[in-house]
Amino acid sequence: MAFSIETIAIAPWKYWAQMSPFSIALETTKESINWQQLASRVDRYAHYLQQQGLANGDVLTLVGKNQVDALLLSLAAQQLGAIVALTMPQPLDALHGKLKTLYKTHQQRFVWFADSLANAYSGRQLSQLDATFISIQNMINADVVTPTDGYARDVLATIVFTSGSTGTPKAVAHNHLQHFASAQGLLEEFRFTQRNTWLLSLPLYHVSGLAIVYRWLFAGATLKVGNGNLADDILGVSHASLVATQLKRLLDEQVELSLTHVLLGGSHVAHELALRATKQGIETWLGYGMTEAASTVTAKRIDSISNAGHLLQNRDIKLVEQRIYIGGKTLAAGYFHQGNITSFLNESGWFDSKDLGEWQGDELKIIGRADNQFISGGENVHCEEIEATLNQIESVSQSIVVPVEDVEFGHRPVAVMQTDSLLDNAQYEQHLQTKLEKFKWPVAYYVMPQTLLAGGIKVSRKAVKDWLKNEVQNGD
Repeated sequence: MAFSIETIAIAPWKYWAQMSPFSIALETTKESINWQQLASRVDRYAHYLQQQGLANGDVLTLVGKNQVDALLLSLAAQQLGAIVALTMPQPLDALHGKLKTLYKTHQQRFVWFADSLANAYSGRQLSQLDATFISIQNMINADVVTPTDGYARDVLATIVFTSGSTGTPKAVAHNHLQHFASAQGLLEEFRFTQRNTWLLSLPLYHVSGLAIVYRWLFAGATLKVGNGNLADDILGVSHASLVATQLKRLLDEQVELSLTHVLLGGSHVAHELALRATKQGIETWLGYGMTEAASTVTAKRIDSISNAGHLLQNRDIKLVEQRIYIGGKTLAAGYFHQGNITSFLNESGWFDSKDLGEWQGDELKIIGRADNQFISGGENVHCEEIEATLNQIESVSQSIVVPVEDVEFGHRPVAVMQTDSLLDNAQYEQHLQTKLEKFKWPVAYYVMPQTLLAGGIKVSRKAVKDWLKNEVQNGD
């Protein structure tokens, strides 16, 4: 019997523990556990969280990447009816800002840090967060008293941060039904069954990583959580979400693959790469999506036509003067702020993606952003956020940050600054390291030429892009 998002009210891991108790649910570097064992382990984690005071409606913040404990804590918190907020390792000021978004004043804060972050913050810094810290090492190993079951499909379940179009992190909140609607629509076409294994190759704090978890729970298949080394982790899995450069590297290095399906994200994927994969029995698909829509909105099996594919089930799209508006069952409840939800829908019930596109038959072609945000290695980067940080440097009068194409990351930021003389890159990075995540650091710095300053107070971003393009091409 398949999992039904409309009729089955219990947590999916409990459902599969009943229907397929001895099928492998989770593979890690240390063990393989079946659905029955997984359900029991989630109970133990939920019991521990309950002992720490976490209850229905509370928020548990998980700071880290793809550790098994993060996954189990996420399921356990949701079993209690709590909301799981997922965020990347980051400077303390940025984390503190996110906690202010998630929790009301005087509300108890529950925070877990991955083991790899144990020494990233001092005790004094952690005390400033004013939080109850969740530590798996402190988990009681005694027999578990069955924890309270607060799981519900239509209550808030996850919060993922996105920079949106302003550079200010927004907390996007989904319930389980919205995530499962996303999973169901993709898996109608991108075949993934109980006999398959999907690698958790993308961070849980990204909606694309979270989407893998919900596809796994929907299908009752196997999820693999590796050690972060793709060449090792990919072994034995049938499905993976990758960027084109990762797939190319695996094929170039002739890694022995059991892959049958790959969902590719990022920029344009060369048809030649898809043909190489096909010769090894691998279906390659690409998609277009966003955090607010629970990941993938359109998708297609890669062919010689370069676009973002057709609309998936449970989603809607309309174009207004090329601007893409999204609707459907996968849209988030809204933006979360201290327990309140603000809808992001317009008066007609559509979400403005701020992307531009056009139809090619029944497939969507993405033209570009309506604003100046860009994606670098799967991360949303907003130029104004970097500029504001650079402009704090005493020797910088103003700066313009623009994306330049990069083979590995798609795009990387480059800064063009009005300054008397350039400092060493290391000096700029010393200023940035406590204020911006590393993927936002410019890879190069240039002095803004006087010709760009002649047009008035405001420097044209397009003029900067054009000048930089010529500068790079000329090798100056």
